[in-house]
Amino acid sequence: MIENVRELLKAHEGLKKEVYLDVENSSMVPKEIVEAMLPYFNQRAYGNPTLTHKPGWEAFETIMESAQKIANFFGCKSLEELNFTPGETEANNLALMGTAFSMKNKGKKIVISEIEPLSILHTTEMLQKFGLTTTKIPVDEEGFINLEKLKEAIDKETILVSLSTVNHEIGTIQPIKEAIKIVKDKNPETIFHSDMSDAFGKIPIDIKSLGADLATISSYKILGPRGIGALYIREGVNVERILEGQIGTQKLWPGIENTPLIVGFAKASALAFQNFEENLRHMQVLRDQLIEGIFKRVIDVRLNGPRGGKRAPDNVNISFLRCEGEALTIELSLNGVYVSSGSACTRRILQPSHVLIAIGRVYSEAHGSILMKVTRYHTSEDINYVLEVIPKAVERIRGITGATGVE
Repeated sequence: MIENVRELLKAHEGLKKEVYLDVENSSMVPKEIVEAMLPYFNQRAYGNPTLTHKPGWEAFETIMESAQKIANFFGCKSLEELNFTPGETEANNLALMGTAFSMKNKGKKIVISEIEPLSILHTTEMLQKFGLTTTKIPVDEEGFINLEKLKEAIDKETILVSLSTVNHEIGTIQPIKEAIKIVKDKNPETIFHSDMSDAFGKIPIDIKSLGADLATISSYKILGPRGIGALYIREGVNVERILEGQIGTQKLWPGIENTPLIVGFAKASALAFQNFEENLRHMQVLRDQLIEGIFKRVIDVRLNGPRGGKRAPDNVNISFLRCEGEALTIELSLNGVYVSSGSACTRRILQPSHVLIAIGRVYSEAHGSILMKVTRYHTSEDINYVLEVIPKAVERIRGITGATGVE
C-alpha cells in the first residue's frame, strides 16, 4: 500500500499549478491562524486551566477570552452556553446521546432528516439499542426537508429533533427557523438540535433568534485547526455527560482543554466574519463560475442540490454520468486539482452517498459525484484552471469505457 502511495505522490512532481477544493474533508490552516496558535504550545498559557499557578491562570484566561470571541459571532453566552469538544462528530454525539439520557423518562422518539451527516445517523442507530426509535423525514430533489412530514412526525413521545442548517454534501440551506417553530408548536418540550458546522461562517446566523436548543459548530469547516469544535447548549437545557474523567473549565466534556486549538478556532472565526458580506459574495461568484463553467464544457452532468441563494456560497456538487468518481478524483489530482468523491465518510467502503440517494440520484449518478468547496482565498484564476482540467479528465475517464462526453 505504501509503495502505491509513493508512486502516486511521485507522479505529482512538476505540477504547474495546484488548486485545493476538498475543504469539506480537511484543509490547510491559513498562516494567520497558525501564528496565533504557536505561542500557546510552549511560551504562555501551556498549563492546565484548572490549576492555581501562572501558566494555569493564563490558560484559563485564554480559553475564556477565545470562547467569548466565538460566542460573539454565534450570538450566545461564552462558556455558559458554548461547550468545546474535539470536533463536529463529538459535538453531535454529545447532543444526541446527552439529550437522550437526560430525557429518558419523557419519551423514546428522535426525528432526523434522511440527509443528516453520519455522526447523526450512526448515533441514532446506536441509541436504538437503548430502546429509542428514529423517524427520518424525507427530502425533495434539491434536499429540502418536507415540513408537512416533519409536523406529522412530532408527538408527545418526541424528545429530540436534529436537522442540519446547511447540508454538508449538497449545500442545501434548510428553512431551519420554520422547522423549529413547527416542532415547538407541536411539542414545546422537544429539544431541537442543528448541526451548523456548514452554516457557521457561511450564512448569517443569530442562534438566539433562531430558537434552537442545541447547535454544533466546527473549527476546520471555517479553515481553523482540526480537532476542535463546540456544542451550543441554550441556557436551561439539560444535557448529560457521555464521557467521564477529569473535569476542567466545562462540565460536559472531560479532559484538559486544548488551549492552542481553542485559540485557533477563535482566530478562524474572526477571519471568517471579517468582511463577512464581501467574503460571501466572493465565494458565490466563484461557486457559480465553477458550476456554469462545467455545464458549458461537459455534457451529461447533474447539479446536486439547489441553485442560487438557497445553496451555501461555497458548495459545488456535480455528478458526471458514465464517470466513476474515485477514478475522476485521482485523474484530477494528477493534474493538481484536489476534490472528493461523495462523502469522505463513505468512500472507503465504496457505498454511494446516502444524501444523493435520498434526493433521487441512482447509484451510477451518486458514484460519479464530485464535491468541491471554494473559500475566500480562492481566485477566479484558480477556477479557470479547474475548468481547464476537468473536461480533459472526464474525457479520459469516459474514454477508458469508450464513452466520451465533453464539448
